Amino acid sequence: MNWPSLTTVLSVLFLGYMANSLWSIASLYIPPSCPAGEKKCISSILTESSELSLIIFTTTKVRPSMGKDLSFLESLDVKVSEEKQKTVNVKFPKSVINNGTMYMCIFAVPKLGKVDKSKSDWWEKEIYNPETSFTQTRLTQYSIPVAETFNLLGEENKKEDSKPTDRSRPVSHLRSKIVITVMSDQVVMGPGQVPGEIGHTMSLTKDRKKYLPILFVDELTMRLRDLRVVNATDTNSDIEIIYKPISFGKLRLFLQFSGALGSMHGMGFTDKDTDEVKGIFADTNLVLLLITFAVSAVHLLFDFLAFKSDVSFWREKKTVEGLSRKTILWRAFSQTVIFFYLMDEETSLLVLIPAGVGALIEIWKVTKALHIEFSFRSGFTYGSDTAGEANTAQLDQTAMKYLSWVLYPLCLGGAVYSLIYTPHKSWYSWTIQTTVNGVYAFGFLFMLPQLFLNYKLKSVAHLPWRAFMYKAFNTFIDDLFAFIITMPTAHRVACFRDDIVFLIYLYQRYLYPVDPTRIDTSVMMDEAPAEKIGVKQKDD
Repeated sequence: MNWPSLTTVLSVLFLGYMANSLWSIASLYIPPSCPAGEKKCISSILTESSELSLIIFTTTKVRPSMGKDLSFLESLDVKVSEEKQKTVNVKFPKSVINNGTMYMCIFAVPKLGKVDKSKSDWWEKEIYNPETSFTQTRLTQYSIPVAETFNLLGEENKKEDSKPTDRSRPVSHLRSKIVITVMSDQVVMGPGQVPGEIGHTMSLTKDRKKYLPILFVDELTMRLRDLRVVNATDTNSDIEIIYKPISFGKLRLFLQFSGALGSMHGMGFTDKDTDEVKGIFADTNLVLLLITFAVSAVHLLFDFLAFKSDVSFWREKKTVEGLSRKTILWRAFSQTVIFFYLMDEETSLLVLIPAGVGALIEIWKVTKALHIEFSFRSGFTYGSDTAGEANTAQLDQTAMKYLSWVLYPLCLGGAVYSLIYTPHKSWYSWTIQTTVNGVYAFGFLFMLPQLFLNYKLKSVAHLPWRAFMYKAFNTFIDDLFAFIITMPTAHRVACFRDDIVFLIYLYQRYLYPVDPTRIDTSVMMDEAPAEKIGVKQKDD
C-alpha cells in the first residue's frame, strides 16, 4: 500500500483549513431569524425609510463629559438607506498643533425638526433623547511623515534651503475622511442569537423589544495615504464626512477584522504592516472577497510547492548543462534589487520578509550554477565546467550578445527619463527605482536566453518542470489579481508578459518531447535520484 507523502497530507490539511475559513466568512452574512414562539424577539427601531440626524463634535478628551469638553462641528441629516457626504472645516486646538490627539464624537438621533441653532447649547436637549446612539473615533493619529521627493537635477538648491522633514519620530496626522455607517438591515433575532461582536455595540430601548441604530465608524477604509500631517502653522483643515449604510454581514466582518487588527498591533505589527491588508476588505463584496481568499490560498500553496520542488531540484543538480547561467544570475540580481526597492519604499514586513527569503534562495542557486563551494578550511573554491556546460555557456553567450542590443539602450533611456522628469528622495532612491523599473519592464528579456538554448539543444528535459509548472500556475493567478488589486502599471504588465514566455515554453515542450525510456533525474524531484537509478539498473 502506497501511503501519501507528507507534502500531500500537509496540502490537503491546508486546503481543508482554508475551506473552513471561507465558510466562516460566508456564515457571517447569514442573518439569524427569531425562532417561532419566541416572545422576547428584538427588532431594529429603524425602517428602510427612516431618517436620522448625525450630530458631530470634536474633543481632545478620551472620555469627554457633556459641556465644555465637546466642540460642535456639524449636523448631518441622512436617510438610512442612502449615502451622503459633506466637507467640513475642523479647527485645531493648541494641544493638537503641539502634537496632541483629537477625537470625533458622533450622536445619531431621530431626524431633527425645526430647531433654533442660534444658541450654543441647542444640541444638549437633542442628544439626551432616549433613542440616541453614540460612538467615538480618533480624528488624528500618530504616523511617521512621508519622505519628501525632489528633482535631482533641478531642485538641489531648493532642497538645501528648505528644512528637511524630521522622520525620527511619529507626529500627529489628520484623517482626511471619516466614514460613518449605520446598520440598515431589518434583522429580527432572539436575545441568545445576538452575535458577540454586535452585542458590544447594541443598545436596547426601555421596553427591550427594539435595538437603537447601530453606529460604526469604518476604520478599514482609512488608509495611511489619506493622512495629512498637522504642521505647527496649521490652524484648521477640511475633512470629508461620508455616511454609508452597512449590511448585517459586512458589519460583523468589519467588527471581527478590526478586533484582529488590534491583536496584530499587540503582537508588534505596525500600521504600515496592516494597511495593505485593510485594503482587501474595504469596498469589497462577499463574492469577490471569497474569490480573493480562495485564490490567495491556492497561490500560497503553489508558492510552497514551487519552493520545495525548486530546492529539491537544485540540491540534487550536479551539472547545469542545458541551463542558462545568465538567466540564473539575472533572477538572483532582480530578486535582490526588488528586495532593496521594497526596503526603500518602507513596504510592510509581510511582503518584505518573503522577498528577502526568495532573494537568498536565488543567490544560493547561483553558487550551485557556478560550482562555488565554501569550507572553513579552504575557504571559497570554484569547480570546473564539463564539456556539456562549456557548450551551453557558449550558446548562452551568443544569446546574450543579441539580447544586449535591445536591453541596454532601453534601460539607459529609462534611467535618463526618470532622472529628468521624475522626483526622487535621493540618488540612492533613483538608482533603486530605475533598476527595479528595468527589472519590471525589460526583465522578461532575460528569460529569452533559456528559450534560445532549448531551441539549439532541441530539448527541454534539463528544466525543473514541476517547480516551473507551480510557478506558471501562480503567474495565471497573478493575472486575476492584476484586475482585482490596485498595483503599479509596470507590475501589471509584468504579470501578462510572463504568460507569453510560459506559452512559448509549453510550445517547446510540445516540439521537443522527453524520451519516456530515458532516465532523467532533473524531473525526479520528490525521490532520491541516485537510489532510484540504482534499483532500476539492477532490475535491467
